[in-house]
Amino acid sequence: MVIFKSSMTLHNTSISLSIAAFIGLFISGLLVYSPATNQHQHNAYAQLSSPDNNKTLFVTGSATTQVKPNKVTVSLGVETTNTKAKAALAANSELMNKIISALKIAGLKDNETSTSSFTITPNRDYSIDKNQGKLIGFTVSNSIQIDSNNVNNTSEWIDIAVSSGANNVNNIYFSLSDKKLDDIRKELINDAIDNAKEKADIVASALGLKIIGIRTVSIDQVTPIFPGPTPYGVASLKNEASAPSTPILTGEQQISQNVNIVFLVE
Repeated sequence: MVIFKSSMTLHNTSISLSIAAFIGLFISGLLVYSPATNQHQHNAYAQLSSPDNNKTLFVTGSATTQVKPNKVTVSLGVETTNTKAKAALAANSELMNKIISALKIAGLKDNETSTSSFTITPNRDYSIDKNQGKLIGFTVSNSIQIDSNNVNNTSEWIDIAVSSGANNVNNIYFSLSDKKLDDIRKELINDAIDNAKEKADIVASALGLKIIGIRTVSIDQVTPIFPGPTPYGVASLKNEASAPSTPILTGEQQISQNVNIVFLVE
């Protein structure tokens, strides 16, 4: 379902409103129109500023829609600990290579994966040495990032990675590809223009004016509203070969587009 919003401003330098007239218009509802509804808001108000003597009506038309994402980003990895840094690194590398090989067998392409982070951190016990801490080992963390348009494979990839040794899935993030976002934007621009024209006709008719042309049109940047990355824990699945497939839901994302039009009226 598409939801529309609009706000409008009337300009006419040939008129001089007193404070009393301004209050009168406001109270009568001609100056401000705002119906009570949770989904639609339409505001109209007069502002006396224009570079010439032409009457103008400024309208912002909006269109919003909900779409399913077609792109997924998954961050997952392995964390290993040992008293020796070399041993921790060797164990980590073995597991990570196993994970990457398993994902490739499952169909993940080379250009869909990249290393997102790699750290070797010393572990210190401050209960033994309160000042500097006693060195008791090292933790190696290696994470890869999956960027793919195959959103339906997300659950399978996570299950394969965890079964192969991944013990850290940082987050899952769904979004739109540039092409899909551009296609949606074109549709929303048309809807927003229709919305602006409809509301301009309503306001002009209510004020006894007639739309005779268009002075300017400007299009705002499309505004996708994406949910933030979803944290994902794997502790409950570790070493459980019979665990059920991980449920991953893409949901829908809200996309909004505004168009600003200045109409000429008489």
